[in-house]
Amino acid sequence: MVLSAALSAALTVFPAAASASAGGTAYPSRPIRVIVPFPPGGGTDIIAREITNTVAMSTGWTFVVDNKPGSGGNLGVDAAAKSRADGYTIALGQTSNLAINPTLYPRLPYDPLKDLTPIGLVASAPLVLVTPAGSPYKTLADVVRASKAKPGALNFASPGNGTVAHLTGELLQKAAGIHLTHVPYKGVSQALNDLLGGQVQLYMSSVPTLLAHIQGGKLRALAVSSARRIDDLPQVPTIAESGYPGFDATTWFGFVAPGDTPKEVVARLNAAFNKALQSPELVRKLGEQGAAVLGGTPEQFGARVRQDIGRWATVIKESGTKLD
Repeated sequence: MVLSAALSAALTVFPAAASASAGGTAYPSRPIRVIVPFPPGGGTDIIAREITNTVAMSTGWTFVVDNKPGSGGNLGVDAAAKSRADGYTIALGQTSNLAINPTLYPRLPYDPLKDLTPIGLVASAPLVLVTPAGSPYKTLADVVRASKAKPGALNFASPGNGTVAHLTGELLQKAAGIHLTHVPYKGVSQALNDLLGGQVQLYMSSVPTLLAHIQGGKLRALAVSSARRIDDLPQVPTIAESGYPGFDATTWFGFVAPGDTPKEVVARLNAAFNKALQSPELVRKLGEQGAAVLGGTPEQFGARVRQDIGRWATVIKESGTKLD
């Protein structure tokens, strides 16, 4: 796994900033609340805990993870946006709640570009299309053939309407010229139960969420959504090499703070996270979860959010995706 050039650059842009302060007191002088807008055990939760644990070990800072799932991640991100802008409440956002939901939800309670301050990207992960280990579908080509023979007969589950997994599935259907029946779930647990029970045939979600089930032999991975194969699933082809050149979709994760958080506090957090992302042990742990280290400056993260809001808005419009 290669450390991003942006991460290295960020370390020179944002030094340790030991003198950063909030309210005249050295920051941080008390625990930092980290809102994870999804349930415990999922990919976002795992990444948040691994990174904050690494920072805590090297700095002595205290982080308290607060899982606030609901409304596609909107509940937790909104709680962060409405918190006091002093650096003591941050959130680990990701593609869905920062770049997709602004288009998907007609009355989103926060504006990611105005109500939140980007701290920095920390990781990215491809999506993986899986089927039960005993399924007759051995490859993506098998799925495409079956779907073309009986359009709509195969059920394609995702963690929810408008999630990166759902929209990546929509991109795949468009690329392959097939129709799958989408079945949205509220998270991974019930979806996996129904997948293993045969109620649905296919499931798309992030690699960190499904890796253990794949490695444990319960699920068969058919294809990953990134441009290149990943180290943790080297035998699994990409969608691109399965017959759809140029296909590339991943979900990214990044820390955000309430809008108007002092720049020196943001710089201190950014430097701490970027330093942690240089840890070989953290790189290994994230890699074991199927995630790749990113890093970079707050400005780079903000630019990525703006760019992806436009990209996913197009997908939502073309697919006709609407909330239930």
